[in-house]
Amino acid sequence: MKTRLRSHADVEQVAASLLEVYAQVREPLLHLPDYAVSTVAERLERYGRTPGFTAVLAFDREDRPVGYAYGNTVEAGDLWWRRMRDVDERHTQAPALALREIGVTIPHRGTGLAREIHDTLLAGRSEPFASLMVNPAAGDGKVRRVYESWGYAAIGTCRLSPDAPVLTAMIRKLPV
Repeated sequence: MKTRLRSHADVEQVAASLLEVYAQVREPLLHLPDYAVSTVAERLERYGRTPGFTAVLAFDREDRPVGYAYGNTVEAGDLWWRRMRDVDERHTQAPALALREIGVTIPHRGTGLAREIHDTLLAGRSEPFASLMVNPAAGDGKVRRVYESWGYAAIGTCRLSPDAPVLTAMIRKLPV
């Protein structure tokens, strides 16, 4: 399946397409408050105003969005780090790219597109690290194993709200 990737630093240029593909990717979860499109739209708008925001979208031959990832720079002391438990402080003292979301539509899963989007998002970043949070139960652990195969290692845990699952916080070095 032929796709084209586009990177954007302006959230307003990507919000509509990103939310369109997000709704397809997360369709089974959209009834949950944390996954509702309106909730994600608010987060996207907030992250889009932060330093280092970048989004990468994949489009198919008909120019339909079929995958996405986005993130922003987080500094020492950011809420991103403060939410984590049992994390060695050496991981939280340097800026990092916080990978906020990544996903591809069902027909594009297992094709390498998610990795291509991920690598495009990380390319040329000035931060020494990239960090993400993953539900260790997602895909019966498969999602975490994918991130490990991409060079991420667990550094701690995080619970975003009292009724949320405990997430695994992961980090990897970026080439400088």
